[in-house]
Amino acid sequence: MCLCGGIAEDNARIILLAVVLAAYMLAGAALFQRLESDLEIRQATEFWRVYHAFRRHHLRGSPLALQRLHELLYAYGNASATGIINKRRRWDFPGSFHFVGTIVSTIGYGNTAPQTTAGKAAVVLYGFFGCSGGILFFNLFLERIITFLAWILRSCHIRRLRRRLRKTTLASRRVSKSTANTPKRSSLPDILDDDDHVDLDQWKPSVYGVMLYLSAVSCIIACCAAALYASLEDWDYFDALYFAFISFTTIGFGDFVSTQKPNYPHVHWYRFANFIFLVVGCCCIYSLLNVTSIVIKQGLNYVIHKLQYGNRDVAAPYLPRRQSSISTIYYSKRRPTTRFVGRDSIRAEDNSETPRRMSGELISMKDFLSANKVSLAVMQKQLYDAAQKQRGGAGSLAAMPNQMLKPGAVGPLAIASEKFESKSTINR
Repeated sequence: MCLCGGIAEDNARIILLAVVLAAYMLAGAALFQRLESDLEIRQATEFWRVYHAFRRHHLRGSPLALQRLHELLYAYGNASATGIINKRRRWDFPGSFHFVGTIVSTIGYGNTAPQTTAGKAAVVLYGFFGCSGGILFFNLFLERIITFLAWILRSCHIRRLRRRLRKTTLASRRVSKSTANTPKRSSLPDILDDDDHVDLDQWKPSVYGVMLYLSAVSCIIACCAAALYASLEDWDYFDALYFAFISFTTIGFGDFVSTQKPNYPHVHWYRFANFIFLVVGCCCIYSLLNVTSIVIKQGLNYVIHKLQYGNRDVAAPYLPRRQSSISTIYYSKRRPTTRFVGRDSIRAEDNSETPRRMSGELISMKDFLSANKVSLAVMQKQLYDAAQKQRGGAGSLAAMPNQMLKPGAVGPLAIASEKFESKSTINR
């Protein structure tokens, strides 16, 4: 499907995203200029006031003393920036471990940096493999945290389903008893007695529910970390919370950095807690950012759909189509034909004429619970197969399946998208 002007929808999406990001950056530049420019001017004015006052009172008519002052200020600025004075050692083993942690996590505070040529060369090689391993760890964590949250949402869905089935069954018994005077059964249907046999592999929780859970977990971790930093680093709580966000998102400005003072109470426990908070926080925020990117992608799809179809009533593939779970079990004409196997399990017939239509924003529990079929392994296999076929020449490359070459088939967004979107709607 193409948009007007012959632009494919995938290309239109990236163009639209580029325009939106450019507008977002322009608005951000104007915002921060307004918020921070006045303070910058006041700080510069205060520095030059102190500087000129010192010159008037202590350096009258002494060019050599003025030169020594400038040398002192330059040396003090460099020493303060590199952490030589008033801070703990940078290159003892704990400091070096903190440095490599900022490399692997891609935070890069900037407070510690190699000064020697050999150290800079080592950072290039070490950082290449370290960042690759860190990104792989984040991707694997992304799959498992979404799996865990989907399991929680599935358990909640089963409880709601059991309550609705119980209410529906009791109501039907009352009607049946009042009309046909049939004897009352002693128990509820067997389907309510055991969750393990309920075939809900095709049920998928909403991406918005997963995003809500991830947001709550990330906020709890950030608040706990901020409480720790505020008490031990003597920061305001908001500054500590700001540091937690900057660190967890791997932005790493370096204006606030933890474990930099010469002395701390229980320093070893504090360094360990700081490491755990950074690892868990970065993983949770990384997962949240990828899930949020899917919501942004849905918004772009909506805009493209509006630009293409206007106000015409055309079904959008990315909009959710939820239907009642009760009808899934009891009314087989609108869903795959179901039958009871054994005591209380439900199975879908393979020859059903109308397959169940799932929402493009949902997670497949069947894929989650198949540990040997994770999307990262699929992505790596696709990359390997593509490389193998490229060796065979252009003819082999042209014969590759379309799914090998389609946009959005690799990377962290693809890992999350495969959990939330059906294969037919990933690139729509």
